[in-house]
Amino acid sequence: MAAQSRINGELGGRLGDPILAAVISFGSGLLLLLVTLAVSARMRTGIGRVRSALRARALRPWHFLGGLAGATYVLGQSVSVTLIGVAMFTVGVVAGQTVSSLAVDRLGLGPAGVRVITWPRVVGAVLMVGAVGVAVGGDLLDADAERVWALVLPLAAGVGMAVQQAFNGRVGVAAGSPLTATLVNFTAGTTALVLAWGLTLVTSARGLPSTLPTEPVLYLGGVVGVVFIAVASVLVSWTGVLLFGLASVAGQLLGSVVLDLTVPAVEGVVRATTLLGCGVAFVAVVVASVGGRRGGGRPLEESSS
Repeated sequence: MAAQSRINGELGGRLGDPILAAVISFGSGLLLLLVTLAVSARMRTGIGRVRSALRARALRPWHFLGGLAGATYVLGQSVSVTLIGVAMFTVGVVAGQTVSSLAVDRLGLGPAGVRVITWPRVVGAVLMVGAVGVAVGGDLLDADAERVWALVLPLAAGVGMAVQQAFNGRVGVAAGSPLTATLVNFTAGTTALVLAWGLTLVTSARGLPSTLPTEPVLYLGGVVGVVFIAVASVLVSWTGVLLFGLASVAGQLLGSVVLDLTVPAVEGVVRATTLLGCGVAFVAVVVASVGGRRGGGRPLEESSS
């Protein structure tokens, strides 16, 4: 995901249109999945199983809207980052995601069923928010207090990401195919982003870019996204939403450090606080995993009301 953020960020900068960059990223992922659908009997069988699960009410219509969280994340990024900076945006997303993950696991919205709220899980969640705060601490000091209201969007995006992982996991289990769940996710996200982009074309004078970048690597964001969503739909069934979310954030921090050391976007971005934040993030994952026991809930079942 750290690599995807770098790719999409660079593409958005080259195009001068971050929403179009998101449309290209999601759209290319959707195109790849549709091509795979044409040659994969397992994916097509998965779609049939999803329809059966929907008729049996093991899945509900809202379980197919997980991709909207990805669209909300991108839209929130395009609006909020210019107001509050990347650091505050990241902290807002992680805070929303960790708190929401606790609630999602407790309610049993994911395929792993109900996971009780234990002190290790709460401490792990708090540690993770603190880890991100430490990692970007220098930038947080420059934040404008008068624009804290702009944290609403990243907080909402973080909350949505936890729900997205739970819903995608349910679809993946019902389908017996993580790629089927990924197709559902990318269909919803691409649709939302295309509508948002069309709205910006109508309401602004930005217009279409005159040229497109020629570097092939800038168009790999969708491929990375497909891999992430597919893997997430499998792993969340084993780990629960909270532990998966914490581990993925820790991985993104580590990936960001590796990228900044090997192919830096700007000079001097790796600080001692960034490395310290990575260390605290991995401690948070270990602490949360201690309290990850399941609580008697039954996965993939909901009341008919």
